[in-house]
Amino acid sequence: MSLEVHMFPCLSDNYGFLVHEPESGFTATIDTPEVEPINAALAEKGWKLTHILNTHHHFDHAGGNETLKAQWNCTVVGADNDAARIPGIDVRVADGDRFEFGAATAKILEVPGHTTGHIAYYFEADDIVFVGDTLFALGCGRLFEGSPEQMWNSLQKLMALPDDTVVYCAHEYTQANAAFAMTVEPDNPALAARVEEIDRLRSAGQPTVPTSIGLEKATNPFLRAESESLQRVVGLSGRAAVDVFAETRRRKDDF
Repeated sequence: MSLEVHMFPCLSDNYGFLVHEPESGFTATIDTPEVEPINAALAEKGWKLTHILNTHHHFDHAGGNETLKAQWNCTVVGADNDAARIPGIDVRVADGDRFEFGAATAKILEVPGHTTGHIAYYFEADDIVFVGDTLFALGCGRLFEGSPEQMWNSLQKLMALPDDTVVYCAHEYTQANAAFAMTVEPDNPALAARVEEIDRLRSAGQPTVPTSIGLEKATNPFLRAESESLQRVVGLSGRAAVDVFAETRRRKDDF
Protein backbone atom coordinates (compact mmCIF):
# COMPACT_ATOMS: atom_id res chain seq x y z
CA MET A 1 0.00 0.00 0.00
CA SER A 2 1.42 3.37 -1.00
CA LEU A 3 -1.21 5.53 0.68
CA GLU A 4 -1.38 6.24 4.41
CA VAL A 5 -4.85 6.88 5.84
CA HIS A 6 -5.26 8.66 9.17
CA MET A 7 -8.76 8.57 10.69
CA PHE A 8 -10.01 10.79 13.51
CA PRO A 9 -13.37 11.86 15.00
CA CYS A 10 -15.13 15.07 14.04
CA LEU A 11 -18.38 16.71 15.17
CA SER A 12 -20.66 14.35 17.12
CA ASP A 13 -20.44 11.23 14.94
CA ASN A 14 -18.44 12.06 11.79
CA TYR A 15 -15.04 10.70 10.92
CA GLY A 16 -12.33 12.72 9.24
CA PHE A 17 -9.80 11.08 6.96
CA LEU A 18 -6.41 12.32 5.85
CA VAL A 19 -4.91 10.50 2.87
CA HIS A 20 -1.16 10.91 2.41
CA GLU A 21 0.80 9.92 -0.69
CA PRO A 22 4.44 9.84 0.43
CA GLU A 23 6.16 10.03 -2.96
CA SER A 24 4.66 13.40 -3.83
CA GLY A 25 3.99 14.53 -0.29
CA PHE A 26 0.38 15.20 -1.25
CA THR A 27 -2.16 15.05 1.56
CA ALA A 28 -5.92 15.19 1.07
CA THR A 29 -8.76 15.46 3.51
CA ILE A 30 -11.79 13.45 2.50
CA ASP A 31 -14.48 16.09 2.99
CA THR A 32 -14.21 18.89 5.55
CA PRO A 33 -16.53 18.07 8.45
CA GLU A 34 -14.72 20.21 11.03
CA VAL A 35 -11.73 22.48 10.52
CA GLU A 36 -10.06 22.28 13.95
CA PRO A 37 -9.75 18.48 14.13
CA ILE A 38 -8.49 18.38 10.53
CA ASN A 39 -5.77 20.93 11.31
CA ALA A 40 -4.91 19.11 14.54
CA ALA A 41 -4.54 15.84 12.62
CA LEU A 42 -2.32 17.53 10.03
CA ALA A 43 -0.13 18.92 12.80
CA GLU A 44 0.03 15.54 14.52
CA LYS A 45 1.19 13.84 11.33
CA GLY A 46 3.41 16.69 10.14
CA TRP A 47 1.60 16.87 6.80
CA LYS A 48 0.58 19.85 4.65
CA LEU A 49 -2.89 19.89 3.16
CA THR A 50 -2.76 19.89 -0.64
CA HIS A 51 -6.24 18.62 -1.59
CA ILE A 52 -9.84 18.43 -0.46
CA LEU A 53 -11.69 15.48 -1.97
CA ASN A 54 -15.41 16.12 -1.53
CA THR A 55 -17.94 13.31 -1.71
CA HIS A 56 -21.03 15.55 -1.57
CA HIS A 57 -22.22 19.03 -0.65
CA HIS A 58 -23.76 18.56 2.81
CA PHE A 59 -22.40 20.98 5.40
CA ASP A 60 -20.83 18.24 7.54
CA HIS A 61 -18.83 17.24 4.45
CA ALA A 62 -18.06 20.53 2.69
CA GLY A 63 -18.59 23.15 5.39
CA GLY A 64 -14.88 23.63 6.03
CA ASN A 65 -13.84 23.91 2.38
CA GLU A 66 -13.41 27.65 2.15
CA THR A 67 -11.62 28.05 5.49
CA LEU A 68 -9.14 25.28 4.72
CA LYS A 69 -8.62 26.44 1.14
CA ALA A 70 -7.84 29.95 2.36
CA GLN A 71 -5.40 28.59 4.94
CA TRP A 72 -3.63 25.97 2.84
CA ASN A 73 -4.21 27.10 -0.77
CA CYS A 74 -5.26 23.51 -1.46
CA THR A 75 -7.12 22.13 -4.49
CA VAL A 76 -10.80 21.29 -4.06
CA VAL A 77 -12.09 18.29 -6.03
CA GLY A 78 -15.78 17.50 -6.38
CA ALA A 79 -18.56 16.23 -8.59
CA ASP A 80 -18.97 18.02 -11.89
CA ASN A 81 -22.75 17.57 -11.77
CA ASP A 82 -22.91 19.21 -8.33
CA ALA A 83 -20.21 21.85 -8.74
CA ALA A 84 -22.56 24.71 -7.84
CA ARG A 85 -22.95 23.26 -4.32
CA ILE A 86 -19.27 22.42 -3.63
CA PRO A 87 -17.64 25.51 -2.05
CA GLY A 88 -14.35 26.51 -3.67
CA ILE A 89 -14.34 23.71 -6.24
CA ASP A 90 -11.31 23.71 -8.57
CA VAL A 91 -11.39 20.30 -10.25
CA ARG A 92 -14.63 18.74 -11.49
CA VAL A 93 -14.82 14.98 -11.87
CA ALA A 94 -17.42 12.57 -13.21
CA ASP A 95 -18.13 8.85 -13.22
CA GLY A 96 -15.21 6.83 -14.57
CA ASP A 97 -12.72 9.69 -14.36
CA ARG A 98 -9.32 9.00 -12.89
CA PHE A 99 -7.91 11.62 -10.56
CA GLU A 100 -4.14 11.52 -10.28
CA PHE A 101 -3.04 12.04 -6.70
CA GLY A 102 0.73 11.96 -6.83
CA ALA A 103 1.76 8.35 -7.45
CA ALA A 104 -1.78 7.17 -6.60
CA THR A 105 -4.93 7.23 -8.71
CA ALA A 106 -8.52 7.53 -7.59
CA LYS A 107 -11.27 6.23 -9.84
CA ILE A 108 -14.39 8.33 -9.52
CA LEU A 109 -17.65 6.49 -8.95
CA GLU A 110 -20.89 8.43 -9.20
CA VAL A 111 -23.11 7.03 -6.45
CA PRO A 112 -26.25 9.21 -6.23
CA GLY A 113 -29.15 8.56 -3.89
CA HIS A 114 -28.29 10.32 -0.64
CA THR A 115 -27.78 13.39 -2.82
CA THR A 116 -28.01 13.69 -6.59
CA GLY A 117 -24.34 14.65 -6.88
CA HIS A 118 -22.63 12.13 -4.59
CA ILE A 119 -19.32 10.54 -5.62
CA ALA A 120 -16.92 7.99 -4.13
CA TYR A 121 -13.13 7.81 -4.50
CA TYR A 122 -11.80 4.33 -5.24
CA PHE A 123 -8.03 3.85 -4.93
CA GLU A 124 -7.89 0.48 -6.66
CA ALA A 125 -4.15 -0.14 -6.21
CA ASP A 126 -4.53 0.39 -2.47
CA ASP A 127 -7.84 -1.52 -2.14
CA ILE A 128 -9.61 1.39 -0.43
CA VAL A 129 -12.74 3.38 -1.19
CA PHE A 130 -14.09 6.52 0.43
CA VAL A 131 -17.87 6.37 0.16
CA GLY A 132 -19.09 9.43 2.08
CA ASP A 133 -22.71 8.85 3.10
CA THR A 134 -23.71 6.38 0.38
CA LEU A 135 -22.72 3.25 2.30
CA PHE A 136 -22.30 2.84 6.05
CA ALA A 137 -21.28 -0.12 8.14
CA LEU A 138 -24.59 -2.05 8.21
CA GLY A 139 -26.38 0.89 6.61
CA CYS A 140 -26.79 3.31 3.74
CA GLY A 141 -27.56 7.00 3.49
CA ARG A 142 -31.06 8.38 3.67
CA LEU A 143 -32.59 9.20 0.29
CA PHE A 144 -32.70 12.97 0.74
CA GLU A 145 -32.58 13.75 -2.98
CA GLY A 146 -32.39 10.54 -4.99
CA SER A 147 -34.72 7.63 -5.68
CA PRO A 148 -34.55 4.05 -4.43
CA GLU A 149 -33.57 3.04 -7.98
CA GLN A 150 -30.64 5.47 -7.96
CA MET A 151 -29.42 4.34 -4.56
CA TRP A 152 -29.78 0.64 -5.35
CA ASN A 153 -27.76 1.15 -8.54
CA SER A 154 -25.13 3.05 -6.57
CA LEU A 155 -24.88 0.31 -3.95
CA GLN A 156 -24.56 -2.32 -6.67
CA LYS A 157 -21.66 -0.32 -8.11
CA LEU A 158 -19.92 -0.50 -4.74
CA MET A 159 -20.84 -4.18 -4.30
CA ALA A 160 -19.01 -4.91 -7.56
CA LEU A 161 -15.69 -3.87 -5.99
CA PRO A 162 -13.46 -6.68 -4.69
CA ASP A 163 -14.58 -8.13 -1.36
CA ASP A 164 -11.32 -7.14 0.35
CA THR A 165 -11.77 -3.46 -0.54
CA VAL A 166 -11.53 -1.40 2.66
CA VAL A 167 -14.52 0.93 3.02
CA TYR A 168 -14.13 4.26 4.80
CA CYS A 169 -17.58 5.66 5.57
CA ALA A 170 -18.15 9.02 7.15
CA HIS A 171 -20.19 8.33 10.31
CA GLU A 172 -20.21 6.12 13.39
CA TYR A 173 -23.76 4.86 12.98
CA THR A 174 -23.00 1.16 13.21
CA GLN A 175 -24.54 0.24 16.54
CA ALA A 176 -27.88 1.84 15.63
CA ASN A 177 -27.70 0.28 12.18
CA ALA A 178 -27.07 -3.12 13.76
CA ALA A 179 -30.18 -2.85 15.91
CA PHE A 180 -32.27 -2.28 12.80
CA ALA A 181 -30.48 -4.94 10.75
CA MET A 182 -31.42 -7.59 13.30
CA THR A 183 -35.12 -6.76 12.84
CA VAL A 184 -35.07 -7.53 9.10
CA GLU A 185 -32.60 -10.42 8.99
CA PRO A 186 -32.65 -12.00 12.46
CA ASP A 187 -31.60 -15.42 11.18
CA ASN A 188 -28.33 -14.26 9.58
CA PRO A 189 -25.53 -15.85 11.68
CA ALA A 190 -22.87 -13.58 10.17
CA LEU A 191 -24.90 -10.56 11.24
CA ALA A 192 -25.42 -11.92 14.76
CA ALA A 193 -21.67 -12.46 15.16
CA ARG A 194 -20.97 -8.99 13.84
CA VAL A 195 -23.41 -7.37 16.27
CA GLU A 196 -21.51 -8.95 19.15
CA GLU A 197 -18.24 -7.60 17.78
CA ILE A 198 -19.73 -4.12 17.30
CA ASP A 199 -21.02 -4.04 20.86
CA ARG A 200 -17.60 -5.08 22.13
CA LEU A 201 -15.84 -2.37 20.11
CA ARG A 202 -18.21 0.39 21.13
CA SER A 203 -18.17 -0.56 24.80
CA ALA A 204 -14.38 -0.19 24.61
CA GLY A 205 -14.69 3.18 22.86
CA GLN A 206 -13.30 1.79 19.62
CA PRO A 207 -14.49 2.69 16.10
CA THR A 208 -16.37 0.25 13.87
CA VAL A 209 -14.98 1.98 10.76
CA PRO A 210 -13.46 1.02 8.37
CA THR A 211 -15.35 -1.99 7.11
CA SER A 212 -15.01 -4.03 3.90
CA ILE A 213 -17.13 -4.74 0.86
CA GLY A 214 -17.20 -8.46 1.64
CA LEU A 215 -18.30 -7.93 5.23
CA GLU A 216 -21.05 -5.56 4.16
CA LYS A 217 -22.31 -7.97 1.48
CA ALA A 218 -22.60 -10.66 4.15
CA THR A 219 -24.31 -8.56 6.84
CA ASN A 220 -25.66 -5.20 5.61
CA PRO A 221 -29.39 -5.51 4.87
CA PHE A 222 -29.24 -2.71 2.30
CA LEU A 223 -26.89 -4.83 0.18
CA ARG A 224 -28.91 -8.01 0.75
CA ALA A 225 -32.13 -7.31 -1.14
CA GLU A 226 -31.79 -10.72 -2.81
CA SER A 227 -31.67 -12.55 0.55
CA GLU A 228 -34.68 -14.85 0.82
CA SER A 229 -34.87 -14.40 4.57
CA LEU A 230 -34.89 -10.61 4.30
CA GLN A 231 -37.48 -10.72 1.52
CA ARG A 232 -39.69 -12.90 3.70
CA VAL A 233 -39.44 -10.60 6.72
CA VAL A 234 -40.34 -7.47 4.71
CA GLY A 235 -43.18 -9.33 2.95
CA LEU A 236 -41.74 -9.16 -0.57
CA SER A 237 -40.65 -12.72 -1.34
CA GLY A 238 -39.63 -13.11 -4.97
CA ARG A 239 -39.95 -9.42 -5.75
CA ALA A 240 -37.41 -7.28 -7.62
CA ALA A 241 -34.34 -6.40 -5.58
CA VAL A 242 -34.96 -2.67 -5.92
CA ASP A 243 -38.43 -3.09 -4.38
CA VAL A 244 -36.98 -5.04 -1.46
CA PHE A 245 -34.30 -2.38 -1.00
CA ALA A 246 -36.90 0.41 -1.06
CA GLU A 247 -39.02 -1.30 1.59
CA THR A 248 -35.97 -1.94 3.75
CA ARG A 249 -34.97 1.73 3.49
CA ARG A 250 -38.54 2.81 4.34
CA ARG A 251 -38.51 0.62 7.44
CA LYS A 252 -35.19 2.06 8.56
CA ASP A 253 -36.54 5.60 8.15
CA ASP A 254 -39.37 4.69 10.53
CA PHE A 255 -37.24 2.64 12.93
